[in-house]
Amino acid sequence: MSNPLLEPSRVKYGAVPFDLIKIEHFVPALDVAIAGAKIAVSKISGSTQPADFGNTIVALETATAAVYDIAYVFSNLRSAHGDAAMHALAKEVMPKLIKLESDINLDAALFQRVQAVQQNLPSTLTTEEKTLVDRTYRSFRRNGAMLDENGKQRLRAIDEELSTLSPQFSENVLKATNNFTLLITDRAELSGLPDSAIEAAAQAAQEKGHANAWLVTLQAPSVLPVLKYADRRDLRQKLWMAFNSRAFSGEHSNQKVLQRIIQLRQARAELLGYPSHAHFQTEERMAEHPDTVRTFLHRLLSNSKPAAEREMAELHQFMQSHGCRDDLQPWDYAYWATKLKEDRYQLNAEETRPYFHLEQVLSGAFEHAKRLFDLEFREIHDLPVYAPDVQVFEVVQKQTGEYMGLFYADFFPRSTKSGGAWCTRFRSQYTDQGKSQRPHVSIVCNFTKPTASKPSLLTFQEVTTLFHEFGHALHSLLSRCQFRSLSCTNVYRDFVELPSQIMENWTKEKESLSLFARHYETGAVIPTDMVDKIIAGENFHAAYLMMRQLRFAFLDLAWHSGAPADDIDIAAYETEAVKLTDLLPHVAGTNISCSFEHIFAGGYSAGYYGYKWAEVLDADAFEYFKEHGIFNREVADRFRCHILERGGSEHPMQLYKAFRGRSPDPDALLRRSQLI
Repeated sequence: MSNPLLEPSRVKYGAVPFDLIKIEHFVPALDVAIAGAKIAVSKISGSTQPADFGNTIVALETATAAVYDIAYVFSNLRSAHGDAAMHALAKEVMPKLIKLESDINLDAALFQRVQAVQQNLPSTLTTEEKTLVDRTYRSFRRNGAMLDENGKQRLRAIDEELSTLSPQFSENVLKATNNFTLLITDRAELSGLPDSAIEAAAQAAQEKGHANAWLVTLQAPSVLPVLKYADRRDLRQKLWMAFNSRAFSGEHSNQKVLQRIIQLRQARAELLGYPSHAHFQTEERMAEHPDTVRTFLHRLLSNSKPAAEREMAELHQFMQSHGCRDDLQPWDYAYWATKLKEDRYQLNAEETRPYFHLEQVLSGAFEHAKRLFDLEFREIHDLPVYAPDVQVFEVVQKQTGEYMGLFYADFFPRSTKSGGAWCTRFRSQYTDQGKSQRPHVSIVCNFTKPTASKPSLLTFQEVTTLFHEFGHALHSLLSRCQFRSLSCTNVYRDFVELPSQIMENWTKEKESLSLFARHYETGAVIPTDMVDKIIAGENFHAAYLMMRQLRFAFLDLAWHSGAPADDIDIAAYETEAVKLTDLLPHVAGTNISCSFEHIFAGGYSAGYYGYKWAEVLDADAFEYFKEHGIFNREVADRFRCHILERGGSEHPMQLYKAFRGRSPDPDALLRRSQLI
């Protein structure tokens, strides 16, 4: 049958023909692409020519390209617009991909050729070419090439089973999230909620056929306003409990899935000669060793915990002074912290929403890209999309008109979309016969939807989220690498957040906000005193927020630093793992781990610390901008040249030093957070 996944795209820029792709196309397309990859690989491994960079390393790089082009489309659609059929299909698709990887990595003849190139590197190779050789060799070594036949078969079995478990984990979280709805028929129960949240809840109820009612779900734009503003403590408690017990028990429990993932990751690490999965993962990170991570986390902890405990004591006192005599509970935190922040800075977060119209914020992000990197984003309407509200932009260098790639924007929640926000690619950047093939990049978010009376008006937190994901997009759009496996965001996990997190800094500068923060009705620029209050409040409860991220990082490290018992009590294990970060009472029946997609269904296992690690880099890097001007083109050009364009073509510390002129200052993050 005709299969659009196997045919050259007839769409402009070679864009993915989403309008032609059907679910039944994926498996046949993968089967054809995998068969082609196997033929290409067998030619490499069976070659009688001496192994060299071109006939072995480059040939191997290109052999699987068609397979992963299809896999990108499938995995991205599964996360952003995946119905039950897509999630079910993942259990067939992922093992196919893993089996191909195993066939390649465990091919003894192929490894011999790769090893021969690695041991006889020509001096004429560029830095990126040497990096590709080293990365390819290490990939074989780290994926079982040196095991005996029994070990290889055991590794195959582990990898194939893991390939089905991560999609299952993610599917359970999505189903558990979608399965909870709370229909409210008495408007008085919504006391305290802003009009925008009430209107959104009414619209959600209407869409489900309920008149004169309000529907609350566990999707972030719905549940977060309740936790922050609902006067009814029992309502906050109910929503908090539901959100924090997703996939912990019941029909969609992830407990057994989680345990099996942990067991297999530990077994895999030991089989390959590593003490733990954390040792395996950090070997290819800037940190290089779990002990380095622990030292880093404990340093942040020692500077943050005393301040966080003072913040909690002050918040409890504030809560009691306003008539609530109970102990501070987790479902109280967001509500009372919001009130304390409003009291201290005389600014209600809802007051800022009218100045953060989504379209205007997106235009503001584009304006930053223009001022810093001379990029222009032009919306186009003649390319197919996978959902009606997805937008597409062509990206060009403004001065030269050079085409840099496609940018897809997918902003609003739907039942087929995973929670959170992320950036991904449908096409990678690489160089083919001297011509740079440009990337197709997508940012996917779950922002506040428009209502019948208002456009999408963002919270300030959503503004920073958009700039964060936009930073990831820039990392890909500006990539100028030779090889796709080293381009774009194919960098160490504790380095990949630098380009994203540094972009958040611009949202906290007056000069930046004045470019896009305008009232959606009047067009008035956000008042100076409001900007002052936003900036002044940026470090409000900075220690608490630091502790929250440390909590996730310690939990991640605990799960991946050794093998827990087969009959582990997940709740008890988690409680012990995070006890150093406790600031509020633990609530029985709730659990972080069973919905922790970053580490059990994403790429952050034994790497969640990377967010804080990269924050050190971004704080230090933005100090450089601040010293010379936040839109200084010389500094921006250095950041572009040494960080954004280079992908993973060189060790990230060398790239950072080339940009900054020195190693990062480890105190930069603590200075920015005013914790030292």
